[in-house]
Amino acid sequence: MDWPLLAGVPEEQVRQVLATARRRSFSRGEVVFHAGDPADTLHLIAKGRFAVRSTTPLGDTAILAVLGPGEVFGELALVSQGAARSATVAALEPAETRSVHQLDVQRLRRENPQTNEVLVAILAAQVQRLSRHLVEALYVPSDRRVLKRLSELAAIYEEDGQALVPLTQEDIAGLAGTSRATVNKVLRDEEKRGNVELARGKTRVLDIPGLAERAAR
Repeated sequence: MDWPLLAGVPEEQVRQVLATARRRSFSRGEVVFHAGDPADTLHLIAKGRFAVRSTTPLGDTAILAVLGPGEVFGELALVSQGAARSATVAALEPAETRSVHQLDVQRLRRENPQTNEVLVAILAAQVQRLSRHLVEALYVPSDRRVLKRLSELAAIYEEDGQALVPLTQEDIAGLAGTSRATVNKVLRDEEKRGNVELARGKTRVLDIPGLAERAAR
């Protein structure tokens, strides 16, 4: 597995870092850490997908992102000492990470300045994603936001030209910043068009390019 965060780091040092990493396995639905927990480890995703969740002031839970193999989580809290987790991360399916302690990450950053540049790029990409979602929440109709999020999920889960997205309509609603009723209506309309197939707790995307085209309009 190649992680962009370790791109450019000498192979020997990558081996040293991974040698100190703890291999962790998670079952579907298992929480890796909760918001407010001490932030002392970085997770490199080796297998499976994870949901980054946050609780709103009204007590609702919203998914902020879905991450898969090659991506990382926990890096934001490692920027400062004594920080706490800003969100809860849980496995969406059987998954595996390489957990690297904060001290090992700090040593890697000291010895390989290019790692800092990649870390900044990853954080910048997160800020850009959240800023884009904020603008969409203010100016893009809710039905189109649903199509955009579903299209992004289809790209993550794509396999042999189709994608089985194992998220509930509540989860998709959280990602799109709208209600479950709106998600259900949009998905029913797409099912009539032949773009998706609905099942309990999951959505199969049958026409990924077609869905992407509709989401981009």
